[in-house]
Amino acid sequence: MKNIKKISKPKSLISEKEIWNEEDIDAVRNYIQIESPKQSPERLLRNELLAIKYQMLDYVNNDKISEEKNILHFVKLYLKALKINQKELASAFEMKDSNLHKYLKGERKLNTDIVFKLSAFSHTQPELWFYIQTKNELNRLRKEKDKMYQYEKYDYENIWVNEK
Repeated sequence: MKNIKKISKPKSLISEKEIWNEEDIDAVRNYIQIESPKQSPERLLRNELLAIKYQMLDYVNNDKISEEKNILHFVKLYLKALKINQKELASAFEMKDSNLHKYLKGERKLNTDIVFKLSAFSHTQPELWFYIQTKNELNRLRKEKDKMYQYEKYDYENIWVNEK
């Protein structure tokens, strides 16, 4: 790996092209393609699960969301990797599939019981699931912030003036 650029203070996430040239990037990709099939099925699964966790962390930490991803999006990634379906997960969680689906779609707010189950299932920190839910709620709030003027009548000064 040659021509590594020295970066004094990162302003944001560093892309691979800022560190390596195309030849270096291709060499790493080729190495991964050659070595990846040599991994055990357990290791490949662990890598896939870790990749999902990193997607979740990236989603939570990224200020710019192009598309909102609900809890269901990430759970589906886990289900696919683990080759199980949502009904099996609901059964393991000791709940009805339709009830679980409402939590995963965001129709119901997550509670600690569901979060602990998701956390145990995915080997992630419980807070991560709440962060995703909160991130989505804040994103919706930002999108509707222009409607704030409709709520000026609830300003305490307006209420206080009207009561005099």
